[in-house]
Amino acid sequence: MNPAFFGLGFLLPAAFAALAAVLLPLLIHLARRSEQRPTAFAALRWLRQKPKPRHRIRFDEWPLLLLRLLLLILLALLMAKPVLFGSQSHAPYVAVAPGVDATQARASLHAPDARWHWLAPDFPALKATAPSSPAPVSSLLRELDASLPADVPLTVFVPSRLDSVDGQRVALSRKVDWRVLPVRTAIPAAAPVTTVPAPIVRHAPQRGPSLRYLRAAFTAWRPANAPASGFDIVPMTQPLPRDARQLVWLVPGELPGPVRDWIRAGGIALVDAQARIDDLPPTVPMWRDDNGDVLVDGAAYGRGRLMRLHRALVPEAMPQLLDPTFPTHLRALFEPPAVAPARVAASEHAPTTGAAASTPPPRDLQPWLILLIAAVFMLERWLATGPRRAVAP
Repeated sequence: MNPAFFGLGFLLPAAFAALAAVLLPLLIHLARRSEQRPTAFAALRWLRQKPKPRHRIRFDEWPLLLLRLLLLILLALLMAKPVLFGSQSHAPYVAVAPGVDATQARASLHAPDARWHWLAPDFPALKATAPSSPAPVSSLLRELDASLPADVPLTVFVPSRLDSVDGQRVALSRKVDWRVLPVRTAIPAAAPVTTVPAPIVRHAPQRGPSLRYLRAAFTAWRPANAPASGFDIVPMTQPLPRDARQLVWLVPGELPGPVRDWIRAGGIALVDAQARIDDLPPTVPMWRDDNGDVLVDGAAYGRGRLMRLHRALVPEAMPQLLDPTFPTHLRALFEPPAVAPARVAASEHAPTTGAAASTPPPRDLQPWLILLIAAVFMLERWLATGPRRAVAP
């Protein structure tokens, strides 16, 4: 072990001012050391008085006094938050990504003094059960690089294909021995493309002319071989279905409380241009026309999403209703955000160097100090209340 810096430090050295409290046990012992007072007997008056011995300061119960002083000193140390720098191990570190055969990895690297861990959250030891879920490789590599001393060699075993990585190669502060092991794993089939269901619609009587454009857009959403079915487009007096997740609310005026609660619980709603939402957070544009004017804006609303039209759904106010791309734009408002692809070949994603090296965090000594304080306190109580003592100071 050859750390760059090794020593004891204190995060709050001003707490050493509490050491002045060590005077308290000294004063208590001085004040109570003469509790055993002499008793005068009548026959003693005939004895010649001897000169009294010179008064000198002395302490009774030395072991108890020392324990109480030590207890106060330890409490002051605890408040100063002691830490130990340079206590990390400098043995080589080997990280194995989930999906790699641990036995195969050990057989391919001769490192008897190395530490073997899974490249997974909290970096469990390799003897633990292999993580079943894919790990965010890029973020874990950065975390591991920041937690290791700068002179620790790092070896990483990865499968031939990596998932959950960043769009660019990771830059670390050290050179990594990047080893790719071929793994025979079946590539999961691509997830089927899901269709966005048509939202339910609740409308006011004066919004009747807008419904024909919504029906046309919803019809265009259907796959070519999908059976024809009706849409849930009814007046605003009808309650929302329990399984509803998307809503078009074409009703001017204050947004009702039940609709607000439905959106906060996870619903997605597109509301009328004249709807009022007093507690709507700051919004961002979600659809603009060719001139850059905002047609729809929206914001997160509780666990859901609330979007607001800026124009009435009639061709006179919103000519985009007659455009062939209107169904596509409307559908994009209700689609979940697309997930960027994160699957790469491991051989092309080896980390680069050049990142700034970080200082590993020091080891916190407070848990050990608390245990020592508890032991000293129990010993002090045992001496202070033991049957061998006549008087407790």
